[in-house]
Amino acid sequence: MTIIQKSTSFILVLYMTEKLKNSLDMVSFQKRFVLWLLVWAHVVRGVVTLLVTFRSSNPSAKDAHIKSWSKRLLTLFGLELGVNNASIIPSTPYLLASNHISWIDIHAINAFKPIRFVAKSEVETWPIFGWMAKQLGTVFIQRGNSRHAIQVVGNMTKALETESICIFPEGTSTEGHSVRPFKANLFESAVISHAPVYSLAIEYFDRKTGLRTDITAFVGEMGLLESMSKILKHRNLRVELTFFSPSSARSQFSNDRKWLALQSQEQISEYLARNS
Repeated sequence: MTIIQKSTSFILVLYMTEKLKNSLDMVSFQKRFVLWLLVWAHVVRGVVTLLVTFRSSNPSAKDAHIKSWSKRLLTLFGLELGVNNASIIPSTPYLLASNHISWIDIHAINAFKPIRFVAKSEVETWPIFGWMAKQLGTVFIQRGNSRHAIQVVGNMTKALETESICIFPEGTSTEGHSVRPFKANLFESAVISHAPVYSLAIEYFDRKTGLRTDITAFVGEMGLLESMSKILKHRNLRVELTFFSPSSARSQFSNDRKWLALQSQEQISEYLARNS
């Protein structure tokens, strides 16, 4: 083969490779476009459900709506759900303290067992999702406002008489490799109401490699749409929920909010460290 023939063959290979790459990129773009349409159609369906049937439904029917909607959302984003120690969760009210990685944490938990949440006040301002969270009874707390925190604790204490509540005591989301110190103020609601405190470790994995991933991490100045787009580009993830026995099961139990916060933080932190 002459030099000219070799050069021609090399150029042809490069051309075909680039053409194939462009074709794959187009397929990928088209697939993501369709997925975006399905996601927003699903959001609209949720809005209609909240407006039309949700308010008149009984508690069990509401939970069924929330669970079904959340499971479908995880499917659209390519998230497989795994749950460890599910049997320890009681049917009576409890306070659930969890590490926090992403906005999708809430939907992962609801896809397993719907619960009421306490979220930062900024969530209430999110288009559509903020309104939906409010309709579902989410309690919004102003970070750094101690007076408002006292009010929220009072509302939580009353709510814990009849329903369970989930809090994210780190006060912010992280990449999920470790746990920031838990703020103790919201644990006061469990002290006053005598509700048991369960802990939850949330992890996200790449299903191909089996390794922990930070694709879902909602950190820094990242916006909601940016995070959603990032997850849609990597639709091969698994979210794993691991529940731990209540703090009251420990021999050195103390019904003190600082002790409860520390025990919950250590349970989750030690578990994540073992799995790293």
